Amino acid sequence: MSEPETPPNREPALRAIAMPADANPNGDIFGGWLLSQMDLAGGTTAFRRAQGRVATVAITGMSFKRPVFVGDEVSCYAEIVKVGRTSIAVRIESWATRGMSGERFKVTEACSPMSRSGRTACAGRSIPADLFN
Repeated sequence: MSEPETPPNREPALRAIAMPADANPNGDIFGGWLLSQMDLAGGTTAFRRAQGRVATVAITGMSFKRPVFVGDEVSCYAEIVKVGRTSIAVRIESWATRGMSGERFKVTEACSPMSRSGRTACAGRSIPADLFN
């Protein structure tokens, strides 16, 4: 029997409440809403490390494990897993806390490469190496 998963032992990069406007007629939250929360969390984490604008290049290996319902609190945890000369790979996990029960469970995870964007990227400037130490 495997150990139950537990949320990362750090503050989430983003926390949001799933609202009725984010749901389908059955009360399940649209996957696109959850994906956008993850993108915000990953982008914020990469922005802080790069000290400048970043853009999502892709989202890889994403799978939905359990549905999110209206009223669930969604926490997105992001960590930098790889740093290149002009890009940063961010691993993002989303966890939901279910209403009054307080049950917590992982709802999805993905890896998202972020690329330096904006004027500095157009000028061909890389992310300063000292930011990755």
